[in-house]
Amino acid sequence: MGGGEFPLPGMGLSAVMGWLAQYVFAMLRIGAFLLASPAFGGRFVPLQVRIAATAVLALPVMAGGVALPAPAELAGLSALAMVMTELALGLVAGLVLALMFGAASLAGDRIAATAGLGFAAQYDPAAGGQTPVVAQLFGLVLIMVFFSLDGHLVAIRIVLESYVAVPPGSAPDLPALVSAGIVAGGRMFALGAAVMLPVVSVLLLLNLAVGVLTRSAPTINIFSFGFPVTMTVTLVLLYLTVPGLVVALEGVVREALEMLAGVLTRG
Repeated sequence: MGGGEFPLPGMGLSAVMGWLAQYVFAMLRIGAFLLASPAFGGRFVPLQVRIAATAVLALPVMAGGVALPAPAELAGLSALAMVMTELALGLVAGLVLALMFGAASLAGDRIAATAGLGFAAQYDPAAGGQTPVVAQLFGLVLIMVFFSLDGHLVAIRIVLESYVAVPPGSAPDLPALVSAGIVAGGRMFALGAAVMLPVVSVLLLLNLAVGVLTRSAPTINIFSFGFPVTMTVTLVLLYLTVPGLVVALEGVVREALEMLAGVLTRG
């Protein structure tokens, strides 16, 4: 039975089980991607929703004429290597997207640390721990930009098209996958620095000015004077830089999608 054929009524149990094995195999890459990607695999997304989304998204793969391994191949020990390959492709694609999205959280965390707002932290279900509120705000803005640009639809289309570029069961280019992860990590720090640079630069100059002022007038309490000024300036800067922040995050989304396409097309 080919990968693009659906079972007909009256088929034997062995044929139905073979089709189900192919169906589950087709779900592996998509499921791994949804599990690792930031927009789809967050802890705020129920597990049942992710399983249902994986099952639905695997239907075009089954109906699109994609060449899937035969049921006999999936029943042997050789299928273990193919299963690990599919999981690796999906996980690497999702982690590349997650690393690129980490630029927003990195920028927000550094801004909070520079402004002295690191103590203003709360539990982040996506990160699984305490993170500064500014970092969470930047992450939410990035998710909003991602969905407003239909980035989720583009990401899903790229994953589905990868079944043609890298057929299920074929050996991927492992050095290319490792290189993609390293490049994504480097770009995360570069993009995070670009996003936080306007605010952090002004805060650095402000801290230098406060330091000079307290040095020239030792009677001034730096905590009672510098801290309120720093927080006020930080909030004003965050308000004024919102348009530029959105533009910068749009660039992050576009570069993340381009890198995702490069990972899945090179395989």
